[in-house]
Amino acid sequence: MTRDPQHPTRYLPRYTAAERANHWLVGICFILLALSGLAFFHPAFFPLAALFGGGVWARILHPLLGVLLALSFLALFLRFRAHNAMTPTDWEWIHQVRSMVATGNDRDMPEQGRNNAGQKLLFWALAACILLLFLSGLPLWRTYFQLPVALVRVAAVVHAAVGALAIGLIIGHVYASIWVKGSNRAMWYGTVTRAWARQHHRGWYREITGK
Repeated sequence: MTRDPQHPTRYLPRYTAAERANHWLVGICFILLALSGLAFFHPAFFPLAALFGGGVWARILHPLLGVLLALSFLALFLRFRAHNAMTPTDWEWIHQVRSMVATGNDRDMPEQGRNNAGQKLLFWALAACILLLFLSGLPLWRTYFQLPVALVRVAAVVHAAVGALAIGLIIGHVYASIWVKGSNRAMWYGTVTRAWARQHHRGWYREITGK
């Protein structure tokens, strides 16, 4: 059978071109923010500033990239928030996830819709992180905001802690997309195989195929 990504008998549409572009914009912004942020977190990471043309440019670009991340994630949030509402079945999935990870088999897991419970929790966790990063980043943007030193210090601690958490979440997201074979093609081509959809998202598969 042909391996054409758009072959109608083998592949199902999962993400539109606009949704994929939005996702990659968020991802690229996050990577650049992580690199520039780490450059200022500890002297050992300062060489990363060279990727942006030096410390001065890294400091200038970091908050601007932060605003772009907030706006692009807001667009992503508005697109997908309805698909990430938690359901009773999701909590059942969470209770059984340890067994799935141990065996590497999700065939006996509760039926999931377009997103599974893990994806939904990641979505809401990242939404909270990006909101906190944006709010805590504003007091640190000294070019435009002159706030009390005590507030700036608290904001710096929150910004660093939430940033570290967000980096960990993204690493987990990337790992999971590799661990679940066939997932990555959804963000490259916008499609997934019918077999992948039937195994990992049976509820969504039945919804879009009527089977």
